[in-house]
Amino acid sequence: MIYIAIVDDKKDIRLMLEEKFNRFSDINVLFTAENGKDFLEKMKEARKAIAPEVVLMDIDMPVMNGIDAVAEGKARFPNTSYMMLTIFDEDEKIFRAIKSGAEGYMLKDEPIEKIREAIDNLLKNEGAPMSPSIARKVLNLLTNSNNVFDKVEKEVSENDYNLTEREKEILHLLVDGLEYKEIGQKLNLSHNTVRNNITKIYSKLHVTSRMQAAKLLNKG
Repeated sequence: MIYIAIVDDKKDIRLMLEEKFNRFSDINVLFTAENGKDFLEKMKEARKAIAPEVVLMDIDMPVMNGIDAVAEGKARFPNTSYMMLTIFDEDEKIFRAIKSGAEGYMLKDEPIEKIREAIDNLLKNEGAPMSPSIARKVLNLLTNSNNVFDKVEKEVSENDYNLTEREKEILHLLVDGLEYKEIGQKLNLSHNTVRNNITKIYSKLHVTSRMQAAKLLNKG
């Protein structure tokens, strides 16, 4: 059995996708959520019993968008895979989704069988499943020197990621190799406060690990 979750702000799409996936005898939709915040709250409850193996995530949602939700989800629930399922095929959204930790990017107009196949490929580690038009865009982004990757990286560098002074302190200690408990002791913060700050840092940097944060910091 494959356990999945669906995150989309449109109720009719959530219901439609859930109905279509329920036709597969080996797929179980554990829950649906209407935005990123709703997803994170439901994920905390779900993991006490059975956590979804794959989350299908929309991008443009109120309260918390899908890109930020994936970044936080990867930090909090690293054993779950995240695949964007959206109508958006803009270069910048593709870039930010990949940076956030999304392991696949499918368009909503794909047949349900193709989306199901993408879930299987994701779980079997058979590359990053993408709709053909998205794959072509990614290839173009990677081969074009004056692409959105350069543009977005420059914009992110210029605004210093919008980190607070406290977040910068924690980031430097994290990159120096200190564990959460050690950071808390050094800054006189509780373990939960440190963890919450690191989740926010990862979200702002669009990274999912200490190593990625270190590479980004060293680059800056």
